[in-house]
Amino acid sequence: MASTSKAISNSAHQQGQTCIAFSRDGKIAYTGGLDTLVRIWHTDQGEDQEPEAAYEADEGITAVAAAEGCWLSGGHDSDVRKYIPGKAQFNGLVMSAAGASIRCLAVDPSGKRVAVASDELLVKIVDLDEITNVVVLEGGHRKRIRKTTWHPSGTILTTSSSDGTIVAWNISDTGAKVENVIDGVIPEVVDPESPEFMHDCSAVWHPSGQYFFAASRTHEIVAISRSTWTKTSSLSDPNTVGVTTALALSANGIYLASACNQEILIWSVQTKRVLWKHPGTPNAFTIQIAFSPTENLLAWTDTEGVLSRWRDAIPAESPDPVRQTAAGSAQGTTTKRKSTPPLWGEEPEADAEGGDPYGDDWIIDDLGDGMEDEPEGAKAMRSGEGFVKEMVSITKAQPAFQPGSTPMENKKRYLAYNMVGVIEVTDQDTHHIVNVEFHDRSTRKGYHFTDHFKYDLGSLGERGALFACPPELDHPAQVIYKPYGTWSTQGDWTYALPKGQRVLGIAAGGERPMRSLRDPSSSGGDIQGQGNIVIATSSGDLTFLSGSGMERIVLGVEGEYVTMAAAEEYVLVVHRPGATTIDGSQSLVATLISFEDFQVLQEKPLPIPKGHTLKWIGTTDEGAPAIYDSAGYIHLMIHHRRPNRAAWARLMDTNLLERKQGKDESYWPVGLSQDTFMCLILKGRQEYPGFPRPLIQELPVRLPFRNQDPVDSPIEERIARERIQVNLARDALGDELTSPDIDKREVELDKQLIKLIQVACKTDKAPRVIELVKRLHFPNSIAAASQLAGFYRLIGLQEKIEAIKLWREQNATPAEEAREARQGFAYDDAPLARPKPFQNFNPPPKVDRPGLTRSAGIVEQTEFTASSVAIRAGRSLALQASASRSTSPEGKRKRDDNDDDLSCDTFDVEVKRRAVGESNAVPSPKLSTCIAIQPRRAYISLIYFRQPIFSEDWARSQEKSFRKKTRAQQTYPKERELF
Repeated sequence: MASTSKAISNSAHQQGQTCIAFSRDGKIAYTGGLDTLVRIWHTDQGEDQEPEAAYEADEGITAVAAAEGCWLSGGHDSDVRKYIPGKAQFNGLVMSAAGASIRCLAVDPSGKRVAVASDELLVKIVDLDEITNVVVLEGGHRKRIRKTTWHPSGTILTTSSSDGTIVAWNISDTGAKVENVIDGVIPEVVDPESPEFMHDCSAVWHPSGQYFFAASRTHEIVAISRSTWTKTSSLSDPNTVGVTTALALSANGIYLASACNQEILIWSVQTKRVLWKHPGTPNAFTIQIAFSPTENLLAWTDTEGVLSRWRDAIPAESPDPVRQTAAGSAQGTTTKRKSTPPLWGEEPEADAEGGDPYGDDWIIDDLGDGMEDEPEGAKAMRSGEGFVKEMVSITKAQPAFQPGSTPMENKKRYLAYNMVGVIEVTDQDTHHIVNVEFHDRSTRKGYHFTDHFKYDLGSLGERGALFACPPELDHPAQVIYKPYGTWSTQGDWTYALPKGQRVLGIAAGGERPMRSLRDPSSSGGDIQGQGNIVIATSSGDLTFLSGSGMERIVLGVEGEYVTMAAAEEYVLVVHRPGATTIDGSQSLVATLISFEDFQVLQEKPLPIPKGHTLKWIGTTDEGAPAIYDSAGYIHLMIHHRRPNRAAWARLMDTNLLERKQGKDESYWPVGLSQDTFMCLILKGRQEYPGFPRPLIQELPVRLPFRNQDPVDSPIEERIARERIQVNLARDALGDELTSPDIDKREVELDKQLIKLIQVACKTDKAPRVIELVKRLHFPNSIAAASQLAGFYRLIGLQEKIEAIKLWREQNATPAEEAREARQGFAYDDAPLARPKPFQNFNPPPKVDRPGLTRSAGIVEQTEFTASSVAIRAGRSLALQASASRSTSPEGKRKRDDNDDDLSCDTFDVEVKRRAVGESNAVPSPKLSTCIAIQPRRAYISLIYFRQPIFSEDWARSQEKSFRKKTRAQQTYPKERELF
């Protein structure tokens, strides 16, 4: 049955832990959060009210409670404060926990005493009228106490601890003692920073006092009898699966409200069935829920800091949640409340006869308001917008996570899901069953084992599987590594952390196997080694180990660790050096660390949009780092092999996929290759993949270009994407010039460029043609472009293309330039050798200052600068002298004795001609002063003077060009005759 009313929501606090409590008259609701504020809400006002706030706390608020004549608050600053009812006026301290965080405040039914639970292993019961009267309950728990609740009689106090036990204390005038210890009902949660620690584990007493409800470790709501302290019944619904995060009973005990999977459910205590549902805040779970003690109102707070109030949660035709009726007792029957109260006197009791009003014809609303449109505010919050519109707009820091991991749901979860394989875990209460499967079963063999340590982290590398478990009692956190293939009988090894430390993240890297790792012989696939291991710990460090378990180095992490992924040569670590920003930025930084010598190759901030979080990191099949965020963007780190020169390229926007148009779906990344994005499809609000294991989908990778031209746009996108991959492959060459694979890719690129050149020639876009021709890789491709220009009768354009071709032949090829650039990067980033002070007595290094050097002659290497008649005359004399010589029997030409005289005579003739002012002696524009004729080379070198403004690199390139031209002259006789 669906309720016709809707909840109203207010952004009350910042993201994180929140709490709520009603005043004893039900007119006020107090809420607290990590922003150190307690806000006072009037239940009779709408969502536009401006609540009053108490500011006295120094740290976050974790508990609020209402007593007789005051209200209380407690938080991480260890103080319990008292205030005037309904106001933010501070009225003094009740107690202090001496450095321990306050976890719960529970006021007894009389409103005179408060039970305070903190991180200490004890509970203090304080008399509010005389705060010096304190009763201490200790010795019942081994770990910190999370929740406390009172029996309706006020003589029994139940405490729920992190060790998974519920202790019932008998509170009498003579003292307090343990009446019973209930173990195995609530889950054990050790880490106070984990989301599970905020789940409600309290014992919610029924007003009759005969039993209480609790959220069990098996995701059920169980009822524990007061007389036997054992389970008597449970509440479960086949359409509701997941952990229960909050519980509350109505004032008369007829209804039980619970929170599960971002939904609020109202149960009938008598029939143990779900009656109504209401959706919660998207992407958040409810922390605390409460019924109003005096009216039909249900309120709750969640991890997004939102306060929701559901007025008239119980429909008018159903029994009232406040009035005490026969349904409030254990043996009574339910009654039905009339829709309108009588005008005079009390409302008459409904007929108790007639059996159960919740007949078999009840229709349980499984969707609640799911068929209605989503509110605009919820859409804005889910899409990451509206951060500055909230009353409190502090960005919650993204916690640490393991790539490819999912939370436990229905006793199953994934520890790792990548392109190597899958690690599945099944919870058997007392132990776990771990199943490791591989996509390529010809290379690696799958296996399964029984896990008694209950591993919560896993990583699948190329050389082995890595697992980590949290600390528990006296057992420290530890890491175990299982290589895939080994001829040794002791391949697995374990690494234990010191007590008090826990593992935040793990990563296993290594080379890809060249042969099958299923070969157990000594010549099997493990001859390449067993990879590299990286462990991130809570002490703020990264521990590097070899695949055999040898510790190599421990590096410190700047700021907070978030996640990491390992590849063959490096590990990519994501951390937060500082704090998040108020406008929604996570401020994450990615650091690339080499396995070989632990160099920091790159350190780049992540390009995550404001209001979004990091969802996945990994490496492509080509070995490049990649990330995926909640906005649907995939970024690739290009030039990651060039030290300190990397950049994040937006490789794909999943929101632009054709298959997503008109669908409500998201994507769970698994891997990334050059042209394909491997992922799992998630439908609707699904956040994680479920079981049975879904199939991996392959989506095409497309750069988010905005050009909509139907002809040029697809080709340009394909060229740009292929260019990225070619550059990544070329960066891995080292001193090699090229490779067959790169040559093949560049040929395909030239084919695509020729298509664009043809379209540009057809539309007479000469500048675009020139730009595209410069991007061609091979001389044959440039020749083809020249033919295209000639075909379309673009003679001027064809001449420019030929000039580009000639320039390309005379200079270094693109492959040579790329190799020189790689070598230059290594030189630029070489460490500086700084001598110790006062110990270097060598002369200072020579400083080259070209502007201060004396003028020197420079030999012009080309013939095109010689434009005077005298030069042409000297050139003809050189040809005659060359023709008059004979070659030796060995094939080498001997130099004549008069070669030098010829050069000097020619120089004298030229000087005399210029002296008398002959008209034929036209000087060259480049200040020719002498002509040196070299018959041996059959050409003339023009020597002129000017300031040397070029570097040694330019001189080497000129020498290379000179040698290339000399070889061409010796190879082609026809061109040789031109000189």
